[in-house]
Amino acid sequence: MSRVCVIGGGSTYTPELVDGLLRRRAELDLSEVVLVDNDAARLEVLGPLARRMAERTTGAGGVEVRWTTDPVEGIRGSSWVVSQIRVGGMAARDRDERLGREFGLIGQETVGVGGMANALRTIPVALDLAAIVAAEAPGATLFNFTNPSGLVTEALCRHTDVPTIGLCNVPWSTKAEVASVFGVTPEAVDLDYVGLNHLSWMRRVTIDGQDRTAEVLAGLRALVGKQVTHDGEPGWSPEAIEVLGAIPNYYLLYYYETEAWLAHQASRPTRAAEVMEIEEALLEQYRDPDLDHKPAELEQRGGAYYSEAAAALMADLASDAGTVHVVNVPNAGSIPGFPDDVVVEVAATINRSGAVPRPTEALRPDVDALMRTIKDVELLCVQASVEGDEDAALQALLAHPLGPGAHQVRAVWNRMKELNAGWFGRLND
Repeated sequence: MSRVCVIGGGSTYTPELVDGLLRRRAELDLSEVVLVDNDAARLEVLGPLARRMAERTTGAGGVEVRWTTDPVEGIRGSSWVVSQIRVGGMAARDRDERLGREFGLIGQETVGVGGMANALRTIPVALDLAAIVAAEAPGATLFNFTNPSGLVTEALCRHTDVPTIGLCNVPWSTKAEVASVFGVTPEAVDLDYVGLNHLSWMRRVTIDGQDRTAEVLAGLRALVGKQVTHDGEPGWSPEAIEVLGAIPNYYLLYYYETEAWLAHQASRPTRAAEVMEIEEALLEQYRDPDLDHKPAELEQRGGAYYSEAAAALMADLASDAGTVHVVNVPNAGSIPGFPDDVVVEVAATINRSGAVPRPTEALRPDVDALMRTIKDVELLCVQASVEGDEDAALQALLAHPLGPGAHQVRAVWNRMKELNAGWFGRLND
């Protein structure tokens, strides 16, 4: 029987994950879910809700749910560990987004200077948690949902021996959307998916073994030409889809339509501010002692199909399914010409031994150039965090396509350190 430990169990996402785990409890032989969080007040809301969900689904004596603020106690003996932490909380995310705006740059939690600040706060904590997993749950697989997911997974794969797979809901939701359009199940859809987390391209779409890419791209061009985006956010144009020749990850807009995004964010609140309001409303619902299911309003929080991505992957690993999931793992020859030891986001075959990246075609030169640049930035961030190397941090800022000009690098770095005093591990010294 298996135990799942959720680090960051006080997250408003937790009911989504618990729902997915409970639906796959048979495949997982699930006996227990343990929520771990350093915010005891949050746990006192999310823990009872998760327990009510389990009792409604499995009855008394079914799947047990407990919670603790002690990561050692929570991780000990677990079969699977899910990390969904946010170091510094939503207030830190708000500071990350405002940091970019302060210097006329993109303000976002996973890309640009905000993503770098997030990573430098998170990597030391992620590595400490992995050390606990190695000591208290040897053999457990660590699923990293913690943002920036690919960068944090890079640090975990490079500096620990814990089996780690990075996850994102975007590949799963894209597959589900394509399946819906064609009236098939997601299992019938296969994506030639390449890139890094939040920097990816879906180059080919196959449905039941037939290449339907041309139809998908034609439909996408027609859709974006008349699509109304949320709050007037910049979106894709038919011309952009034509040039890219692929389904682009939404986050690529920050790179390909930078000026439009800078203009948009200048007159809008941060996404963190919006999410904080959504979370307060969700927590108020979660406190209802009669609530025993995930509320529909959770979809406003973002992260659609989060539970499917996590729970389905976990179940397929447990059952040696041989299915294909898009995950963040070391390249290992999957993308020709790209370094074997760096973490990429690609389709991988899932079996009991882990996620084996599926071989794919070489990258188009423009895709290769952007991927290599961002991967170099990620590696510099990991080096800066693990070694306390400030020069590496400065070089990461200088190299980033969404980073500051050379004359601003030192000022941005000093401001980033000021906003994150005490959070940057060895870089605090």
